[in-house]
Amino acid sequence: MTTIAYIANEFPSSLEPYVMDEITELRRRGARVICCSGKRASPNDLSLTERGFWKETRFFQPLSDDELVRAARRLASDRHNLWQLLRPVLWERGASPSRRIRTLGHTVMGAALAEQLAPLNVKHIHAHHGYFASWMALAAARLLGIGFSFTLHGSDLLQRADLLSTKLRACQFCATVSDYNRQYILHNYPSTPAEKIMVQRLGVDRVLSWPAPALAAAAEVEAKHRRFCLLSVGRLHRVKDHRFLIQACGALRDQGLDFLCWIVGEGPERPALESQITALGLQGRVYLIGHVSRTDLQGYYRYADLVVMTSRSEGILVVLMEAMAHEKLVLAPAITGIPELVEHQRTGFLYQPGSLPDFVSAVSWIQGHKASMAGIQRAAAASIAASFNRQRNLRAFAEQFLARIPQSEGDHAHPVLQQIRLSVQRH
Repeated sequence: MTTIAYIANEFPSSLEPYVMDEITELRRRGARVICCSGKRASPNDLSLTERGFWKETRFFQPLSDDELVRAARRLASDRHNLWQLLRPVLWERGASPSRRIRTLGHTVMGAALAEQLAPLNVKHIHAHHGYFASWMALAAARLLGIGFSFTLHGSDLLQRADLLSTKLRACQFCATVSDYNRQYILHNYPSTPAEKIMVQRLGVDRVLSWPAPALAAAAEVEAKHRRFCLLSVGRLHRVKDHRFLIQACGALRDQGLDFLCWIVGEGPERPALESQITALGLQGRVYLIGHVSRTDLQGYYRYADLVVMTSRSEGILVVLMEAMAHEKLVLAPAITGIPELVEHQRTGFLYQPGSLPDFVSAVSWIQGHKASMAGIQRAAAASIAASFNRQRNLRAFAEQFLARIPQSEGDHAHPVLQQIRLSVQRH
């Protein structure tokens, strides 16, 4: 049995169910997976399954005095690797002074991770996202003399690529969620071997949402007697740019469009967004719903006429996949890997990034032509079923992952794993 350590900045998280999915799939294939988290997650608002993961997870923030002493001792006893870790922190371009200082602390956390993993015969460490947990994984793997890998999504590559050159040089492989991201890495980090970067698409479960004819007729009657409903789902964070969405709602109101806008999610931008809604007089039109469980979110999808995304930077949003699987119309900026998911005017709609007139014009046009959009809605669901199927993509992830890492004694004889490894090596 191969033992793998899997770490994220904060785990488990209801916002990132794909992390639990990947761990579960690796375990299903016989791997022993040790769950780790940089931050101590709160068990509040977690589902029963998520709480099960929380109970087994090893947390590394804050560290106890004893853990700090042992981590410092491990670093001091391995001066060669300590220098290899400190050198990029001091001299690699791109990181701010404050982030360099924080990375020193993350190096100590990485040594604490190594201390806990050392007696467990761990063969490989994987970090989900390129944030500080990936540096912890790199540091621990170097101190233990084993391999590490990590997954890149969006902002961790495009906006906060701290010490990414070092991570790409040191990793055994890097998974990323879109072809756009893969090409971005190879273009901006040209010393990275192409075979190191694998595309691992996320996915959602198939949704059987086409209603029976009688229910469809009732839904059509209801839709004629209510306001056009926009839905945005995402953390209230600056990168999601909900301020742009609220500003657009003001423009839509001024054009005479009768609509509702629900913004589902919680985060540090809430006070600023509440103030903006009040300043623009959008009370009664724009609502900050707050956190909604994944189960309850289905009701919001069912009611919405158009699911919108206004982020400045993303990987490929699971929210858009879920909406399309529910046969909902979507509107998103033509950035990063989004056009790999949303094909303009065939499976959804794209707008020019940052263009308020283009966004407002698109919403107005969609509202006016909604009755003729059934073909696009069906094409969206079919596209998700074909390319973003959760179970199929999870199987592909596990196969590639296990083919790329060292196996324990006895695993090498497994013919399926052997075949996968040979295929990966050839390509």
